[in-house]
Amino acid sequence: MATRTRGAQDKKQQGRAPAIYRGPNTPPSTAGDRPELQQVRTGMAMPWRLFSGLIVAGLLVVLFLFFGTDAFFVRSISVGGLNYLNDREVFALSGIAGEHVFWVDPAAVRENLLRSPTIADANVIVGWGNPMVTIEIEEREPALVWQQAGIAVWVDVNGRVMRQRGDRSDLLTISVDSLMDGPPGGGVDPSVVTGALQIQALLPQVSTLRYHPDYGLGFNDSRGWEAWFGVGGGMPEKISIYNALVNDLSRRGIAVRAIFVINPDRPWISTF
Repeated sequence: MATRTRGAQDKKQQGRAPAIYRGPNTPPSTAGDRPELQQVRTGMAMPWRLFSGLIVAGLLVVLFLFFGTDAFFVRSISVGGLNYLNDREVFALSGIAGEHVFWVDPAAVRENLLRSPTIADANVIVGWGNPMVTIEIEEREPALVWQQAGIAVWVDVNGRVMRQRGDRSDLLTISVDSLMDGPPGGGVDPSVVTGALQIQALLPQVSTLRYHPDYGLGFNDSRGWEAWFGVGGGMPEKISIYNALVNDLSRRGIAVRAIFVINPDRPWISTF
């Protein structure tokens, strides 16, 4: 039996290929040992390279469309809420004419617009429509017309000076005495505007007031004298005192050149 077993083992060993020791640093079998695997991997790499190339080409086309054509440069805007300004003026004030839409900063555009004394507020929207920039404007409303040194401007309730943009016959006019030269600078004292609007409400028949740097607001009374009331609030009290003085002077037949109610506690008159 031992002889038969040894013979069977000898036959198995004869059927095996001889082993070759390659040492501990021998790398595992590579694709070079299996040509069919190398061909599969090469076939899979080609589509990925082609796909990457298409992506790069697409990005180049997009960049060209964004920066190499005129389609994304701001040539016009949409403007709403205008009463006195026009679209061209707002576009010039925005400071974005010819700028690429990617670089348009709505906050910076709003800041540019608010530098105009006519604009009280602005909302700037940047999108992809046509036009790509939309601006909604809130304009300041004029409270009166200020005439100084032959120049007429609008003034709002806070004394801010604006360019006159049309004929507003409903607005009170203040004519500045000739000793004040040149147009008003940054603005008119708000106390002057407050006093003028109060006088207009109390004496609606007076459509034009005068302004003197020493006497404040006044007007030429149709009965032949000047009336001066200073500035600021408190005009109802001053007008009441003025009417009482006029009635008393008329009753006594006193002709006056001017009546001053600048200080309601110390009114005074100037006679001929």
